[in-house]
Amino acid sequence: MPSNTKENGFETLIVDTLVNSNGYEQGVTTEYNKQYAIDEDRLFRFLLSTQKKAMDELHILDSDLEKDRFFKQLDKKLKSDGVIELLRKGMRYKHLRLDLFYVRPSVHNPEAAELYEKNIFSVTRQLQYSSFNPRLALDVCIFINGLPVITMELKNQLTKQNVSDAVEQYKNDRTPDEVLFSFKRCIVHFAVDDNEVRMCTELKGKKSWFLPFNKGFNDGAGNPPNPNGIKTDYLWKEILTKDELSNIIENYAQVISEKDEDTGVTKYKQVFPRYHQLSVVESLLSDAKRDGVGGRYLIQHSAGSGKSNSIAWLAHQLVTLKNDSGKEIFDTVIVVTDRINLDKQIKDTIKQFMQVSATVGWAKSAGELKQLLNEGKKIIITIVHKFQFILDDIGEVHKDKNFAILIDEAHSSQNGSLSAKMNMVLSGSVYEDEDDLEDKINTIIEGRKMVKNASYFAFTATPKNKTLEMFGKKKRLPDGTTKPEPHYVYTMKQAIEEGFIMDVLRYFTPVQSYYKLAKTIEDDPQFDKKRAQRLLRYYVESNQYAIHEKANIMVEHFHTEVIAKGKVGGKARAMVITSSIKRAIEYYKAISKLLEERKSPFKAIVAFSGSVEYEGRQVTEADLNGFPSAKIEKTFKGDPYRILIVANKFQTGFDEPLLHTMYVDKGLADIKAVQTLSRLNRSHPDKKDTFILDFVNEPGVIKEAFDRYYKTTILSGETDVNKLNDLIDTMESIQVYSDADIDTFVERYLANGPREHLDPILDHCVEVYKGLIIEDQIEFKSCAKTFVRTYNFLSAILPYGSVQWEKLSIFLNLLVPKLPKPDGEDYTEGLLEDVDLESYRAEAQQTMRIQLENENGKIDPIPVSTSVGIDVPELDTLTNILKEFHDIFGNIEWTDEDKIKKQINDIIESVRRDEKYNNAMQFSDKQNARDESDRAAHEAVMNSMQSGLELFREVQNNPSFRKWLFDSAFNSTYQANHNQTSL
Repeated sequence: MPSNTKENGFETLIVDTLVNSNGYEQGVTTEYNKQYAIDEDRLFRFLLSTQKKAMDELHILDSDLEKDRFFKQLDKKLKSDGVIELLRKGMRYKHLRLDLFYVRPSVHNPEAAELYEKNIFSVTRQLQYSSFNPRLALDVCIFINGLPVITMELKNQLTKQNVSDAVEQYKNDRTPDEVLFSFKRCIVHFAVDDNEVRMCTELKGKKSWFLPFNKGFNDGAGNPPNPNGIKTDYLWKEILTKDELSNIIENYAQVISEKDEDTGVTKYKQVFPRYHQLSVVESLLSDAKRDGVGGRYLIQHSAGSGKSNSIAWLAHQLVTLKNDSGKEIFDTVIVVTDRINLDKQIKDTIKQFMQVSATVGWAKSAGELKQLLNEGKKIIITIVHKFQFILDDIGEVHKDKNFAILIDEAHSSQNGSLSAKMNMVLSGSVYEDEDDLEDKINTIIEGRKMVKNASYFAFTATPKNKTLEMFGKKKRLPDGTTKPEPHYVYTMKQAIEEGFIMDVLRYFTPVQSYYKLAKTIEDDPQFDKKRAQRLLRYYVESNQYAIHEKANIMVEHFHTEVIAKGKVGGKARAMVITSSIKRAIEYYKAISKLLEERKSPFKAIVAFSGSVEYEGRQVTEADLNGFPSAKIEKTFKGDPYRILIVANKFQTGFDEPLLHTMYVDKGLADIKAVQTLSRLNRSHPDKKDTFILDFVNEPGVIKEAFDRYYKTTILSGETDVNKLNDLIDTMESIQVYSDADIDTFVERYLANGPREHLDPILDHCVEVYKGLIIEDQIEFKSCAKTFVRTYNFLSAILPYGSVQWEKLSIFLNLLVPKLPKPDGEDYTEGLLEDVDLESYRAEAQQTMRIQLENENGKIDPIPVSTSVGIDVPELDTLTNILKEFHDIFGNIEWTDEDKIKKQINDIIESVRRDEKYNNAMQFSDKQNARDESDRAAHEAVMNSMQSGLELFREVQNNPSFRKWLFDSAFNSTYQANHNQTSL
């Protein structure tokens, strides 16, 4: 007989494996209560075998009436609390509590082992679940003790159906109106074929959101070929085993509640671990058990990988992780995160798993962290920005305890000085005042190192070179050298292909700006050409007229291409990336005015930190927005707010699935480019694409940045520690300090000597430094800063220490801030006073897809430069600099350009000759002179109508152009008069 390659053959394969290899019972439809979605026979069989005394006392099975009362109460609890909660905690019925599931036993606990073995895992195929339509049947349903926990729809590619057909079947035929498919009744619903698995935790008809549950293949989506069976058999051979399914119920699956503080409405979301989350947490727990305390693990998990849940799941299981002898490995788990909202999210997630909420502490201050450590709190969560200051104030030592340190976004939270402070606190490496100098130095060196009583688990989507060297796994190469790489990887490529995150480079549109600048002086001075080009572009792009033009493009695009086309179900948001707070405010004002002028129903929000002086007064984001800063993220989720304008804020850690479009007016490169543009990548059921309009960056620069983190990021090599000696040799040859200076200073410093005993040594070295030629000043200061930065990092991971390096680090760390900036001639001074913007236009280029490389990204180790010199300026005339500038940016056609240029010159000349204006310049203040200049300019514009209406219309309809013209008229004439008067 030939093999059964039909769908029912696939079904038979799965059910037979669960029954014959995994110890399941096989159920039948007739044992299923459709009204309450329960396998009656197995539920009562479980309760009678484990809690007979309670069952007898409750009289549940004495009559159909009593049984129905029990079912109604159970049904009520399943609707309110969900099956996960009931399996974990049981339910109260009348005056007793009934357990509905027994968790896996701990070591040496035979009673718990016996109870666990009494759990009944069962599988029913072709389950006729519907009370309304008896012919409807589900392919596979899995029960634990009679309660349904997992449903499965199967498809077979050999019969020309696949996992997508299974998803459509769930969306169209498996409605949440049926008890079995209602929210929280089952833990997860699987769509399965012989190639892929997808999962959904809440069925919503057409809006049901299925996500992949696959292993990944070649750093991308899908599953690898299976030499021993079907590609997807890991689902029923690994995940659905009794022990693993029990593990998921106990430690991963959960219902998360989110309460809206304004409305008081609570929303619920059911969570089931993705395959990569389950895999990484299980492997880390296994490695930590194998390695004991002192391990270092780097996890490169792409944005959108569900990192906060992975951290929470790992944290709460590390607390109870035991070695083979049954002893807990870690006393305390410390979670260090760099985001306030994630801090709260991780805390709330962990607390849902811990049976006693008091085991979780949130350290907001030094005193709280000190208290929590002394109390032996099992899990402590804190924010990295607080942690740095908290560590400064901790006086207690904890070398007798073992710690697990979980670091979120390790690249931003594990700098050298913070790492050293953390290590000193946890290791107890604190010297006594009576120790001699050598003992003190050795104690500091020991305290800098990664402590032996802590294991480090570092999570990041974009590992830097320092992060890889500090936490990476050392891979030995054929030549005997080692190369750090992550221990565990969930790539950006896989996350994109699986639909967990969006491909933000799929629709990337660069914008080419065209400018013309006019030379406003007769002379032709020389400037540094390279720096002048950068300065001129910044000048143009910051000009009020240019900002208005770009803002107009943004607002028009947002309404016609984002809103009109119903992006993200009509709820799409946009973000504007700016290069400074002042520019962000100018964009905010320009965009707000444009929205108002077109009677748009939408508004903008501006976001920046602190306060800034703008138009003569200090302003904050709250002043401009009209609501507190803390409400920006939440307010942005609701109408009428649709455009968020930012300056160095919300470019990292901002998680908003409704964000669809980004307008970039800031130079981005490397990790900043990846982090910033990745704000768009969060998935949403209605989000089909994203869009980037970039006014600054070349596509090649963006591609190079993303290529490094698209797949596994590896380090091309390790930092050469001998470069520290090269730096020392260079500094010693310049002779700013002596060995005696270092020895005396460090001895006094570590003995807590007064400032008057320390500063004279530093000040003497500063005077020596000032006497150097400029080349030596630059080289010494650069070497000193590089030494301090590199040693702070290397000292944590080197297996040995150096008293000389440590003493020099202490000395230079305090000397460098006192060294003045080397004096050098500014070869761009006065450049902007000699030019004016004559014309500006921005044109969107062809939308493109930036295709990323399919190779692992490589980054270089920490640069330890020893050849620091002065940039030699390349001088050129202003005429030539402007010509080259226009060759790059000025390719533009203007109607009657010569006529308009003449009109502008005539207006400025008319203002220059105006008698009232000249009197104001001579006998009044600058403000009155400006008022007279604007009056004269307006009169000149009106008179220019005889020569043509084009300029007049531009002045009337374009406030930015009007401001530019009037500014130019005043600045050129007032400055000229001021210079002449000075002479």
